[in-house]
Amino acid sequence: MPDTSYRQFKLRPLEKADLEIVTRWFQDAQDLALFDRTTRIPQNLTQTEHAWEGAVGISNREEKCWFVIENDDRDAVGVVGLESISPFNRDAVVPVFVEKSLRRQGVAVRAVALMLDFAFQQLGLNRITSYYRADNHGSRDLISRLGCQIEGTMRQAWFADGQFHDMVVVGMLQQDWAERRNVLAQELGRETVVSFGATGMSWPPECGSAT
Repeated sequence: MPDTSYRQFKLRPLEKADLEIVTRWFQDAQDLALFDRTTRIPQNLTQTEHAWEGAVGISNREEKCWFVIENDDRDAVGVVGLESISPFNRDAVVPVFVEKSLRRQGVAVRAVALMLDFAFQQLGLNRITSYYRADNHGSRDLISRLGCQIEGTMRQAWFADGQFHDMVVVGMLQQDWAERRNVLAQELGRETVVSFGATGMSWPPECGSAT
């Protein structure tokens, strides 16, 4: 029988049909401004489809990959992915968004950890970059727990809520992740699992699918 003592979430490739819920998530302009420095105006579905065309279409497929985070009921609860993948520099940017009801519950950190495994072990990348608004304590805590290194601060680079905020730039090398990975797995525990379908690739590692 499947083990139901933990919450299980799965990643699957983003589809065009998923953009309807992405559009709903991004209607909260204040919340959107906390995560995205380039978008301030809530968009309709047609605008979202145009903006995300490279993520769900056949063009630029080697430069980015996005995944939907699904719960046990197959409801989409967030997205995570890799952007600006460079085969020459072997680096990428990792973005993540989880709906408000699941924040600070360990879903985002496991989803990003799974993306780091995917980036370093499957795509052969050497570096991951990310950034966050300096007053976004949720992103700050997530990045810190993963073990990313703060590499600089861009002063007053993020305008939101009537004022300019600093933007913190962070990075993670493959060797950094190799040192942090096992320690983080022990810290997080197995009460929540995020996996790539039934492939067995999961976070924490080796939890896999219970079905």
